[in-house]
Amino acid sequence: MLKSFAKVTLAAVATVAIAGPVWAADYSFKFQSSDPAGNPNFELQQGWAKSVAEKTGGKVEIELLPVGSIVEHQETQDAIAAGILDGHITDTSYFAGKDAAFGLIANPVGAWSDPQQMFDFMEKGGGNELMNSLLEPYGLHFIGATTPGLESLVSKVPLDGVADLKGLKMRAPEGLVQQVFAAAGAAPVNLPGSEVFTSLDKGVIDAADYTVFSTNQAQGLNDIAPNPVYPGFHSMPLVEISMNKQKWDELPDDIKTTLTESVHDFALHEVEVLSEKDKEAVKQAEAGGKIHIHNWSDEERAKFRKIAIGQWEKVAEKSANAKKVYDVLVAYLQDNGLVNLD
Repeated sequence: MLKSFAKVTLAAVATVAIAGPVWAADYSFKFQSSDPAGNPNFELQQGWAKSVAEKTGGKVEIELLPVGSIVEHQETQDAIAAGILDGHITDTSYFAGKDAAFGLIANPVGAWSDPQQMFDFMEKGGGNELMNSLLEPYGLHFIGATTPGLESLVSKVPLDGVADLKGLKMRAPEGLVQQVFAAAGAAPVNLPGSEVFTSLDKGVIDAADYTVFSTNQAQGLNDIAPNPVYPGFHSMPLVEISMNKQKWDELPDDIKTTLTESVHDFALHEVEVLSEKDKEAVKQAEAGGKIHIHNWSDEERAKFRKIAIGQWEKVAEKSANAKKVYDVLVAYLQDNGLVNLD
């Protein structure tokens, strides 16, 4: 952290020298993303920053920097609290080391079958309130959530339900994702993303939790593992847009409202744009005739979710906040008929 913070003064001077002010905004903020420049997510986030200026009539200016510009991706929370950054757009799970609750709310594996389910949970099921109860002790205010959408599972063998996971050799990231797949009967292994293609091609693994369908398709993963599961059922990260709480508190109410509404609109836009990319990739995959897409039924998704909840319970034991997230999340899923624990 100290090494990263040592770069701050030089980076800040360089940024001003290159960019310069576009207008004399009443409020100027520096946010850092967890995505690199050129990434589709980052480009969409830049559009959000521009929309804030437009929606506030130039009163708010947000300079959005790519990952690692000022501090490392896992350091932005501390940097915001210290006033080195004003805000961030980031995967909340990066801070699970501080409190297991961040990991559980960021990616409750198996919980969501559609981004709108997560948005409803955040806005109507207590998710937004949970996020602020987690973030405010660290000096941050949660403005709103977005997501790149459901990830697609790539597989060399047909997967049509939980039973097909038994004994499946698959790549899964360490942590809750791996725990849930193991509980479902799979045999997950740790592999860096750079080795997924080769490992599938050589038969070291038969499936992989990697990323969204369009990216899998573009990288040729579906060609060597031609039984993808789409839409996905397992992983959909919560990406938070948060800022320094003191600076948030100092904003007038109309600006706060506009910022909150801008994140809500941005989230819907991001999901729509990235979903269209997936749908176009699906069309291309199906047109070739060699890729067979598997869409799990609601019943199979519910089975997987029930298994996942057993692993959430273990996370809930790690902190009082994690237990609070677990209780609110499970209550929402039950109330909305997404899981039956009887």
